Amino acid sequence: MSPISMVWRWAAALVLAAAGAVAPGHTQSDYPSRGITLVMPLAPGSAGDVLGRLVANKMSAELGRSIVVENVTGASGAIGIDRVNRSDPDGYTVLGTGDNQLIYAVHFNKSAKFDPLKDFTPVTQLATIDWALVANPALPAKSVAELVALAKAKPGQIDFSSGGKGSAQHIAMELFMAKTGVKLNHVPYRGATPALNDVVSGVVSTMFTALSVAQPFIQNGTLRVLASAGTKRSDLMPEVPTLAEAGVDGFEFTTWMGFLLPAKTPPEVVKRVHASAVSALNDPEVRARSVASGFTVVGNTPDEFKAVVARDFERIGDIIRSAGITAN
Repeated sequence: MSPISMVWRWAAALVLAAAGAVAPGHTQSDYPSRGITLVMPLAPGSAGDVLGRLVANKMSAELGRSIVVENVTGASGAIGIDRVNRSDPDGYTVLGTGDNQLIYAVHFNKSAKFDPLKDFTPVTQLATIDWALVANPALPAKSVAELVALAKAKPGQIDFSSGGKGSAQHIAMELFMAKTGVKLNHVPYRGATPALNDVVSGVVSTMFTALSVAQPFIQNGTLRVLASAGTKRSDLMPEVPTLAEAGVDGFEFTTWMGFLLPAKTPPEVVKRVHASAVSALNDPEVRARSVASGFTVVGNTPDEFKAVVARDFERIGDIIRSAGITAN
């Protein structure tokens, strides 16, 4: 090999080495260097969608980059979640989802192609959503104790509605029945809105629902709230006792909304997205609007959120298996 050829090869090797050294640093330490996509497997205008957009808007201003929100629904959220799972782990595709889509769907939808515990890196749990047990005022039960007594006297004769088989409304009532030993009749609907409307109109007697959604009907007297479902009273209606206070020991049911990234996303990128999301959640306007919508702001660490996902994956799975809920 001639001396000139050797010099050219040596120079080329230096260029490739330099490129290899610069690229990863540019990808991680300079993040974000372009726009970000927030994929949400939620219907536009839903509570989780509104919260996700609110936080993303503040993050965009803080990061100095656009965040484009894409609602990718279908297959109980599995289509949108799988899209993020298959994306590059570079921080430019973020998943904004609720536990109903990330966790419930896997237990209930056999076609789901993702593993909530292995395929994603949790960033932060944005907020929890307060739930409540409500009833039509015509139902002769003005308290949880009276509902339990009535249900035991008429097993299987009191109807409850839900947004569909395996939905959060369904799972919450299965937990209630397991804790109290009562049997109610399930009337599934294609969505939470028609399910609630039929409780308001008296077609169905009772259901679990997000407290923020039920609040206007409670205030105008077309719904009766029996108890809230969290471990403490909701700031939205602090006068309403929890189910535990009403005698259902150990009852807890809330849903949540969070941000996740694909597995193997660089730690520096996860840290940057987390810091921006928590900063947005601490913004007074975001916090005030979240509370007014029935959310309890969380903003925990990636490790803390990871523990929540793992805990709820097991807990919801246990309820579904114990109740014998299947897709068909």
